[in-house]
Amino acid sequence: MSTPTNRRSFLGKLALAGGAFSANSLFAQAHAADWADATARVERLTPQQAATDEDYWHRIQQAYPASSSNILILNNGGVSPAPLIVQHALERYNALINQGPSYYMWRILDQGREAVRDKLALLAGTPADEIAINRNATEALLTVIYGLPLQRGDEVVGTLQDYPNVVQAWRQRASREGVVYKQLNFNFPIEDDDAIVRAYEKAITPRTKILHVTHVINWMGQILPVQKICRMAKQRGVEVLVDGAHSFGLLDFTIGDLGCDYFGTSLHKFLSAPVGTGMLWIRREKIAGVWPLLCNPSPNSADIRKFETLGTRSFAIEQGIGEALNFHNAIGTKRKEERIRYLKNYWAERVVNLPGVRLHTSLKAPYSCGICGVSIDGMTIAELESQLFGKYKINTSPTVWENISCVRVTPHVYTSPADLDRLVMAITQIAKSKS
Repeated sequence: MSTPTNRRSFLGKLALAGGAFSANSLFAQAHAADWADATARVERLTPQQAATDEDYWHRIQQAYPASSSNILILNNGGVSPAPLIVQHALERYNALINQGPSYYMWRILDQGREAVRDKLALLAGTPADEIAINRNATEALLTVIYGLPLQRGDEVVGTLQDYPNVVQAWRQRASREGVVYKQLNFNFPIEDDDAIVRAYEKAITPRTKILHVTHVINWMGQILPVQKICRMAKQRGVEVLVDGAHSFGLLDFTIGDLGCDYFGTSLHKFLSAPVGTGMLWIRREKIAGVWPLLCNPSPNSADIRKFETLGTRSFAIEQGIGEALNFHNAIGTKRKEERIRYLKNYWAERVVNLPGVRLHTSLKAPYSCGICGVSIDGMTIAELESQLFGKYKINTSPTVWENISCVRVTPHVYTSPADLDRLVMAITQIAKSKS
């Protein structure tokens, strides 16, 4: 049983605002020394070379309890398991909160949001005062969609392949307010950036105010040339809202370099932050013009924090973002991107020529990273997904949306080649049974 002195010391450490970024962070305690040796072995390698160093990645895999799960989790495009240090952070901050919620939540942990904001800004490559912390990409994107002061007849251009929640939000604005919502239709995969940019450009008219662009199509992983689209849109005087749910924490980019005006993402996918964490970025000069999704006493303020008026929420979850950032930064974004792309290609290249097997994703680096869609002739998507799980205990995501029909497979850094050998065996056996 802990003594009162030990308990006070324990709570005192937890109460340090921004503690995840101190010398006593959970990451530093659990991994810093061990990972120093692992990182030394790959620091002189290119990210592409490091992607195949299994000794290095084995260290990282061991930090995820999910790496030893009986279920092979290949739906990280939906939500990723958290590393153990992130889970421990949640437990410790929850323990602190429950010693006195009204004090430790509002007087202590609420102050720690600024440290998390600062560290997110470093990863995003933007000023901290342009970032709001919220609960997921849907909340971030809908804040902008519902908050923009559009008028009847103003046009928005998106695609049929965008995420359902944002499609429905734009359609609601069209139904209620007379905003004109136009959707392009792409037949992915497409290995031609200019063709994609031209499609958006041709849809622009003098009434067009916003392009809604999905950075990585969640259904099957197509990467859109966001920077080129934003450059074209800027020349036409059109703003761009980017859905970065499947790109942030995976692809090596900064939001500032994209050239967009608004950006929303979830942090519980490739960043491996706690479930229920997200981020909204708005260019500083645009903040005052966007109404908050929930009420705020100063709705026309230029303070990004007006988008964080959510009422009571989990402060422990917010602080867990800090340890997820520590974990991510220790790997490095480009190294993570190349590893996950390598894992995607590892399994996809082994099944692409099997009779009856079809891939729905480019295997070329500029056009995809971690997500890949697969189908087998003679099977519905539901049947394939059911067999993968029922017989092989492989968790994937069945995807049937507009003109996309496939099983979505998404590995993460805790996934090993041996795991993907299991997937390859499963697809091979299933395809053979259908031939």
